[in-house]
Amino acid sequence: MKGRVGNTLMILGAAAAVFSSCGKDVEMDFGMFVEKHIEEVASLEKEGSLAYWKAAISGAKEDFRKYSEIRLKMEKIYSDKASFELVCDARNSGKLNDLSLRRMADLLYLRYLGNQTDPRLLEKIVGLSGKVENRFNVFRAVVDGEKLTTNDVYSVLRESRDNTHRRAVWEASKAVGQEVIGDLLELVRLRNEMAREAGFDNYHSMSLALSEQDEENLATLFDELDELTAEPFRQLKEDIDNGLAKEFGISLEEIRPWHFSDPFFQEAPAGYMAGLDSYFREKDIVALAADFYESIGMPVGDVIEGSDLYEKDGKNPHAFCTDIDRDGDIRVLCNVKDNVYWMETMLHELGHAVYDKYIKRELPWLLRSYPHLATTEASAMYFGRLAQDPRWIGAALGLDARETGKLAPMLEKSLRSRQLIFTRWTQVMFRFERELYRNPDGDLNTIWWDLVEKYQLVRRPEGRDEPDWAAKIHIVSNPVYYHNYMLGEMIASQLHHHVLTKIEGGAGESGIYGNLAVGEFFRDKVYRQGNISPWTEHIEKVTGEPLQAKYFVEQFVGLNAGWNAGQNEGQKVGGTD
Repeated sequence: MKGRVGNTLMILGAAAAVFSSCGKDVEMDFGMFVEKHIEEVASLEKEGSLAYWKAAISGAKEDFRKYSEIRLKMEKIYSDKASFELVCDARNSGKLNDLSLRRMADLLYLRYLGNQTDPRLLEKIVGLSGKVENRFNVFRAVVDGEKLTTNDVYSVLRESRDNTHRRAVWEASKAVGQEVIGDLLELVRLRNEMAREAGFDNYHSMSLALSEQDEENLATLFDELDELTAEPFRQLKEDIDNGLAKEFGISLEEIRPWHFSDPFFQEAPAGYMAGLDSYFREKDIVALAADFYESIGMPVGDVIEGSDLYEKDGKNPHAFCTDIDRDGDIRVLCNVKDNVYWMETMLHELGHAVYDKYIKRELPWLLRSYPHLATTEASAMYFGRLAQDPRWIGAALGLDARETGKLAPMLEKSLRSRQLIFTRWTQVMFRFERELYRNPDGDLNTIWWDLVEKYQLVRRPEGRDEPDWAAKIHIVSNPVYYHNYMLGEMIASQLHHHVLTKIEGGAGESGIYGNLAVGEFFRDKVYRQGNISPWTEHIEKVTGEPLQAKYFVEQFVGLNAGWNAGQNEGQKVGGTD
């Protein structure tokens, strides 16, 4: 944050002192402002959420245009300078004794700060973002004249033994990058311009500050995770490469990105979960997920009823959960298939849904949300991991102890491998987006592959100079977001440790399936509080200690990694403040 913001705060601080000395009832006036503000934005947010839901299902340009129009109206509300000054006055006055009002003043300050820019610039950003998102929605990889869905691409990379075909499919899946690169780079420049007008160096720095994250602390944390995971990952990657070379009949030097099980090497190779898909074949994935949440006292039937869960033309090929109105209309979009990937995804998205559903409705609308993206990701990841927990699989599918015992070693290896792989992948995304916004005119294609080679140990294709990074939709639709997945994994491990060691009844031999005490903990301790405290304070209140990486490291990196590793004490690793 640069001097312009600091000077603004000094001026507004002085104004607040004058305002206070005039004897006005700051708390009452601010409370009235908040009430009026909620009336204005709550209905607009609902309208925008419904519009995006429709667009994500249809893929129609008109639906995305409608969504962009509504989103622009919302952004313009938060660009109003008089309202921003009023919020700053109240926030700096020292007269807000009500804790809820103080928290809302902080949240509104951050929300308005990022929009203190030319409304015409906001209009460009919103319009261009919607245009690029639509291109992603309708894009289908094409190989030999055949259009492939995202599920089709993943099926080829998990199952095909044809090196030539794998490469063609991988390259086709990246073609969307070339389609959107011009507009995407323009979008990055516009976002940076908006950030500079708000007093920040660039959009990356602004996004972190506005989400109550410290950029230096975050970079330090990722450096620590890099140091702790580099050698275990190198050993894992060596094992993976040896397996791939044998599987495809190639040398280690010939292994390239299309030999892995997904286009970005985010997941463990399919062989690490060989046979697990068969347990879910011809099973009702949605019903399995719903039955589980019902068993821990958090029914999701109402969520599923309003959701859209299977593939169709034009539909967003990925998955997400959305809270339409902060009042109970919560929906999930998926493209479910009967395999372990979609079992995990369904548990994951419903992990978002239960967070939204069980936030206390009596809270003011502005506080009726999770305290940070990382906390809702933690909930989703905690429950998504269960798809690779032998105890959960046994309970969900009615398997006997002997069968789950056979599964356990494979699942432990798979989950540990997956977490190590994902940790290295998030290093790439965090560091690339930082460079992207620092210098959007740099040699981004080279920077991308330099990071991939350094952190993921994946060789770049010879002679390839394509914007493969631009094929990652998050860079468009959820910029400066990906690091929150890693924070979510860390929080999930800390919650896992807490459940194992502190919750009455623990997880026991049968896992958390059917354990109402676990559901009560999440429902009443993790979710119910909404956004009444900053996210770091919330985690400390819930688990009894600040966020730290040691539980993730113990669970997935150490020699004793496994489902009970959270019970062991280990070296403390730095966290975020």
